[in-house]
Amino acid sequence: MSAATLRHLRHNRAATLCAVLLAGLALLALVGPMLSPYALEAPDWQAMAIPPTLTDAHWFGTDRLGRDLWLRTWHGTRVSLLIGLLATAVSLVIGVLWGAVAGYVGGRTDALMMRFVDVLYSLPYVFFVIVLMVLFGRNFVLLFVAIGAVGWLTMARIVRGQTLALRRREFIEAAVVMGVPTWRIVLRHILPNVLGPVIVYATLTIPQMILFESFLSFLGLGVQEPLASLGNLIAAGAAEMESAPWMLIVPGGVLVLLLGCCSFLGDGLRDALDPRA
Repeated sequence: MSAATLRHLRHNRAATLCAVLLAGLALLALVGPMLSPYALEAPDWQAMAIPPTLTDAHWFGTDRLGRDLWLRTWHGTRVSLLIGLLATAVSLVIGVLWGAVAGYVGGRTDALMMRFVDVLYSLPYVFFVIVLMVLFGRNFVLLFVAIGAVGWLTMARIVRGQTLALRRREFIEAAVVMGVPTWRIVLRHILPNVLGPVIVYATLTIPQMILFESFLSFLGLGVQEPLASLGNLIAAGAAEMESAPWMLIVPGGVLVLLLGCCSFLGDGLRDALDPRA
């Protein structure tokens, strides 16, 4: 990222504030659980379903089993962020390579590769994840692989469009005339020139992946107890929203803040990378 891009990004107050908040949320996800004297699964039988309080270190209150919500919320944020980042990395690797190859090679190869993308687009996402869970069982690794495996489709289309615009540029034609192999042209000339849109879309993909994970966990298909994620914490809070609203408000508020910061930061990066837009 160039100095001009960083300077333009710093002038965007909303994006700068969201970047600071996002860093703060990530820091709390890392060190927040360490600040609590309680264990993730250990209940406090003397403080069951109490609202947020400064006493007994239950800063976010407790759930129906007496488990500390501060600890579980930040642990859940850590899990959701990890799944979002890993799933985004999987989708970026697949989508960027797939789109670059399809756009540069063109012809029948391009048609076949993009028809495969269209077929995957037509499949119901939840049905695809359910099939994977049934075939291979529920586990943490499979979850982010399943999310990332269908999250690369839009990235492939974006990179393909950028590659089609680049393939007729003079420096690409010069590399072809010089006999540079196709794989080297893609890696050395195509990919570096599509990094701008890739970076922007990556920042917008992370909240999308976090939302997918939260939705799956809310349905009971994602992260399973005793592990905590924002999705299953919201599901548990929704069941107790009338008698213990803090169980829903706390993880729901963290999720909204996390998604909002990622979205505003992505918009700021888009404007910084293309100030004319």
